[in-house]
Amino acid sequence: MSPDSHLIESEINSEIVFKGKLLEVRKDRVRLPDGQESLREYVVHPGAVVVLAFLDNGNLLFERQFRYPLRRVFLELPAGKIDPGEAILDTARRELQEETGYVASEWAYLGVMHPCIGYSDERIEIFVARGLHLAGEKQLDHNEFLDVLELSPAEARQAVWDGRITDAKTISALYWLERP
Repeated sequence: MSPDSHLIESEINSEIVFKGKLLEVRKDRVRLPDGQESLREYVVHPGAVVVLAFLDNGNLLFERQFRYPLRRVFLELPAGKIDPGEAILDTARRELQEETGYVASEWAYLGVMHPCIGYSDERIEIFVARGLHLAGEKQLDHNEFLDVLELSPAEARQAVWDGRITDAKTISALYWLERP
């Protein structure tokens, strides 16, 4: 028996409330650990990647991009959605090249983060890329507009502390820089 079994909820039934191109909203009836029933509403997301892309000078590639839900421009690391059936490393390579024009000769997987565990199953896989070289122009999606810039790791940390970086995936990925 699992040491967490007294915390586990089980699905009784599940209903799709909304299904869009990117997201699905579900409403599930669940059995609680004490036998009672409750409702859980959540967003189903295909998952994403985020990339700590190091230039030869030690700086990281960043993007400035308008994010409609909050109606403002955010400073964030290169990232993007995992396509159906796509390996996560392939997603990281594709997104880095599409959004920045760079390709990397060295890749390492760092871990995963879950940005909003209370209302979504989204996961974001974290990668580090080194040995960057410019392979051409950005190849942005037709509805994507962003600026690419570089910051040193110290400048990036300061941007978190002074509120210029508030994006959860970027903050989580930057935390991996502190790993011994």
